[in-house]
Amino acid sequence: MRFLGIGEYNDLAAMYHGLASRGHEVKVFVQDPACHDVFAGMLDFTHDWQAELGWLRGADADGVVLFESATNGEVQDALRRDGFAVIGGSALGDRLEADRQFGQEALRTAGLKTAMSHRFTGYDAAHRFVQSHPGRYVLKFNGADTLRTRNFIGAMDDGCDMLALLALYASRCGPGEPVDFVLMQHLQGVEVGVGAYFNGNEFLDAACIDFEHKHFFPGELGELTGEMGTIVSYRGSAPLFRKVLAPLAGLLRDGGYCGYINVNLIANSEGLWPLEFTSRFGYPGFAICEALHAEPWEDIFRRMISRDSLQMATRPGFAAGVVLTVPPFPYRHGYEEISKGMPICLRDDPQAMQGTLHFAEVAMAGGQLVTSGASGYVGVATGTGDSVEQASAQALRAAHGVVVPNLRYRRDIGERVAGHDLAMLGRLGWHDAAPAALT
Repeated sequence: MRFLGIGEYNDLAAMYHGLASRGHEVKVFVQDPACHDVFAGMLDFTHDWQAELGWLRGADADGVVLFESATNGEVQDALRRDGFAVIGGSALGDRLEADRQFGQEALRTAGLKTAMSHRFTGYDAAHRFVQSHPGRYVLKFNGADTLRTRNFIGAMDDGCDMLALLALYASRCGPGEPVDFVLMQHLQGVEVGVGAYFNGNEFLDAACIDFEHKHFFPGELGELTGEMGTIVSYRGSAPLFRKVLAPLAGLLRDGGYCGYINVNLIANSEGLWPLEFTSRFGYPGFAICEALHAEPWEDIFRRMISRDSLQMATRPGFAAGVVLTVPPFPYRHGYEEISKGMPICLRDDPQAMQGTLHFAEVAMAGGQLVTSGASGYVGVATGTGDSVEQASAQALRAAHGVVVPNLRYRRDIGERVAGHDLAMLGRLGWHDAAPAALT
């Protein structure tokens, strides 16, 4: 098969490398100049993806375009109209993720309850709102490519911490600088996600349940990074799938969506409260899910394009992913001076670690694997097991096998899932101990 990967940062580099190693033709376009060296010496790149469309069309039904982000949905829709097979998302998917109020309205229409949320395009108005309605709020900026480190989960019941942060952001906002964010009611409960692949018409028959660990430090301290590690399983997801994703099939079909989609939620005694969409491949989610796939990505993609079957072979148990970083992650400032170009060594034979290490911002320079890219996101170590504890232990063994100066990663990924979240989700009726079919 032929694959043309298109994205800002080469987030799917490990997937592309796997496809190429299995004999497929792969070309990659990376938009951000700071990430042009990601997987340098390991992949074939193009600086003009449109110039490769003839090459792709020459593969007929075996040519696939993979889009990484939720920012080029209109381009994806146009390529589909031109007869190309595209997996990634759509213009609808972009809006579901980037416009949080639109996403919440779509979920309400699908029959879900949503938390109180207010959109603001100015800090002063938000400041006045919190003053008039004291409480805990979650600040999230709209836009699929906004910095997650600027988001904030309020901790003070009277909202004084949120007021102080809004005042700071206002003081640093330049004249005419666009501002667009929501303040969402803070909810207590189990944070969980449910995701599946939509082929443009229907969902494939395997949905996953996931538990993200978003903070930089153990104990949920430090910056909101996106993810520092995640627990995933393809078993027990049927209740969440039927309630959350299945009712969205009509909307996705009408919106031309084709790709992975995930909804993050809070589950508590009052029900399910959806927080946000991921309308694209997840990072590091795709690598962690792959650890439980019983077939390679190309088979999944071929089935999505042909729509000849909804089957997707997955393994039982759990997968754990531990994100590996070097300073200054999760920021970019100073990366060139601090960590870029650092040698990456492995304690074991690389062949023995194959399948457990999914590198991200790396390159091959003079036969030596080194850090590359823009932020110090080295990759993700994965592990699997019959229990969360077994999967996490295996992932940590894989992480220990990577040696980079100043390497950092969390060692508590999965602890709260094994100790509390999974059992609580079962008691609330949202996790099947004996999984049922996705109907």
